[in-house]
Amino acid sequence: MATGLIGKKRGMTSIFDENGKALPCTVIEVGPCYVTQVKTEKTDGYNAVQVGFGEKKENRTTQPLQGHFKKAGVSPKRKLVEFSHFAKEIKAGDEITAADVFAEGEFVDVIGTSKGKGFQGVVKRHGFGGVGQQTHGQHNRLRAPGSIGAASYPARVFKGMRMAGQTGNERVKVQNLRVLKVLEDKNLVLVKGAVPGFNGNTVIIEK
Repeated sequence: MATGLIGKKRGMTSIFDENGKALPCTVIEVGPCYVTQVKTEKTDGYNAVQVGFGEKKENRTTQPLQGHFKKAGVSPKRKLVEFSHFAKEIKAGDEITAADVFAEGEFVDVIGTSKGKGFQGVVKRHGFGGVGQQTHGQHNRLRAPGSIGAASYPARVFKGMRMAGQTGNERVKVQNLRVLKVLEDKNLVLVKGAVPGFNGNTVIIEK
């Protein structure tokens, strides 16, 4: 990953641009994040900055991780992510806020876990149309998948056939979302459009 921070999705709202047009946007609480480790090619084989976000109880943290956080001089963190670099020189224990990384008008990518929808049929999972005309008395076939294979050859179902199954709860990356506003005093970043996951979900914002 390039430069970025960890945040928490807070919900959606809309703001107006200079022309009076309403822009849908997602409010993300970004940081403050704390540097838990600075990796170098000499000691670790590659250059990276490990960043932590979210407080975690010490009695819920393993002893090796407790030592890791104490070495950096920070309290135990719930989420750790590595980024390749930051614009400014940083060291372990430093605090990084949204205003340090993001600016209004630039484009970012947001990574999160999509909402889990359980076991779903082909209409909801893949967008199948079903039987549109509802003729010939097919009262129970409107949302059915239809044929899934051929005859004696190949005598099997091909891998990747779109069928019913577990939907959602996957790692999703949404690219090129424009930063509409950065509220430095509240550590909030407003990005245009939707972000994967439920309100309160942890997300990674990178650029």
